[in-house]
Amino acid sequence: MDFNHFEMPYSVNEEYKKKVAYFSMEFAIHQPLKTYSGGLGYLSGSHLRSAYELKQHLIGIGILWKYGYYDQSRNQDQTLQIQWNEKIYNFLEDTGIMFQVEIHGHLVWVKVLYLNPETFKSAPLFLLTTDIPENDYVSQTISHRLYDANVATKLAQFILLGVGGAKLVDVLNFNPDLYHLNEAHGISAAFYLESKLGSREAVRQKLVFTTHTPEEAGNEKHDMYLCEKMGYFCGMPLDEVKKISDDSDNLFNHSLAALRYAKIANAVSSVHGTVSKKMWENYEGVCNIISITNAQNWEYWSDKKLYTIMEEGDDNKFIAQKKWLKKNAMEIVADQTGKLFNPNILTIVWARRFAGYKRANLIARDRDRFASLLNNKKYPVQMIWAGKPYPLDYPAIGEFNYLVNLCKEYKNAAVCIGYELTLSKQLKQVSDVWLNNPRVHREASGTSGMTAAMNGAVNLSTNDGWIREFIDHGNNGFTVPLVNYDDMSLQDQDQYDSDELYNLLENIIIPMYYDNNAQWLAIARKGMQDVRWQFDSNRMAKDYYEILYK
Repeated sequence: MDFNHFEMPYSVNEEYKKKVAYFSMEFAIHQPLKTYSGGLGYLSGSHLRSAYELKQHLIGIGILWKYGYYDQSRNQDQTLQIQWNEKIYNFLEDTGIMFQVEIHGHLVWVKVLYLNPETFKSAPLFLLTTDIPENDYVSQTISHRLYDANVATKLAQFILLGVGGAKLVDVLNFNPDLYHLNEAHGISAAFYLESKLGSREAVRQKLVFTTHTPEEAGNEKHDMYLCEKMGYFCGMPLDEVKKISDDSDNLFNHSLAALRYAKIANAVSSVHGTVSKKMWENYEGVCNIISITNAQNWEYWSDKKLYTIMEEGDDNKFIAQKKWLKKNAMEIVADQTGKLFNPNILTIVWARRFAGYKRANLIARDRDRFASLLNNKKYPVQMIWAGKPYPLDYPAIGEFNYLVNLCKEYKNAAVCIGYELTLSKQLKQVSDVWLNNPRVHREASGTSGMTAAMNGAVNLSTNDGWIREFIDHGNNGFTVPLVNYDDMSLQDQDQYDSDELYNLLENIIIPMYYDNNAQWLAIARKGMQDVRWQFDSNRMAKDYYEILYK
């Protein structure tokens, strides 16, 4: 393949002929390629899979992380141990492309690897690395760890993705109609493009932006003078930069800059659209924010046999297939924890990125009620947690370790490690109840429950993100009734949500599972049906072309 005149290696569908370069810090495409940390990567991975299935004219641009996010292991007492292990990939193709990007007044060499679409059935993906002998050690470390804790290194990573990615597009002679930034990590591309195209308006016609979170940590701000020193603005004077970003406290606001450079942006659920518009309404020059709800790739995530049986309408076969899925996944739990769970027992799973607002331990805060739940002889329950905290998020790590120690008291509760694509899929299969309890208005979308429903699990959730567009309470899942959370303290919110979750579990969900299995199966099947089309990422990828790229 001639990478200096890159052409799509498959025939492009005429509906999707507009050329798009899609920038993301993370891509979770398949288990062997560890270039992701959580939901953002799962989303972009599903997006590339759907772009391939629909034969869209879209390429992905990311970073090849030498050590990935991190490898989740255990200390001797079973608590979390963080390991940084080098990743080696023989399935990536060396494009032969090398070019330089200026970072911190220093020219850094960038090497480009390529993931062929046929390897994992995804749109073409180009991955940038600085971990090559031509660079000094400090420059090599730029592409070592996803979301490096060192601020200067993190900014260098943003420059690598944005400026490096935009330069790569030029080297490929891809000539995209649009540059799509999946989160604001790559907004340095806009400064590169302005220096190339000559005006901000010219950039605006070519840039679209997806904002994924209302969380402060996801809308990063950094010292403007450090950004300038790092070369983030591609030579643009600070006076001009300050017109693009809020310069209060001399901080550069990456998301605000993206919203001012883009011609249009999208939030990732209907409720997130409302939250985002309110969040940015007092800033001038912000582009229109629409909503395109996140989704996950049905072809990759779903159990096809379970869907076939569901369509046949044979309850006994459905039960048998779900129990077979549970039994297989329980082998993984047993191998990790020494606890052999029973596929005939209702199994609750909480599994996603550990972050404070997601409240992993909410169900376990009332120790008496939790003990009553797990010790119930009439209606037995099994509980599994899994997920990765950010390696320097000590409260989240403490929460993880608290649950590890709590589970030592119970034969029917466990915490798994290594929450990546494969374990995620297995835990969706083992789950009867997929528990999701973020603080309302803090979860932009969330997608783990989508793939759980694709494997016959029933969602139990607080009413936030994509859930508001999906759950018909009591018919395809269960939600905590909405109240005016704005008038409640965090402690009161937690207490209310905990009480309501327990009320649903104790009074409706668990008795139904054991005493009215026909109704339970009807809810599980309805969830599988409802998630199939509306929350398959093929729908999302179509929406991007028909709405965002229009």
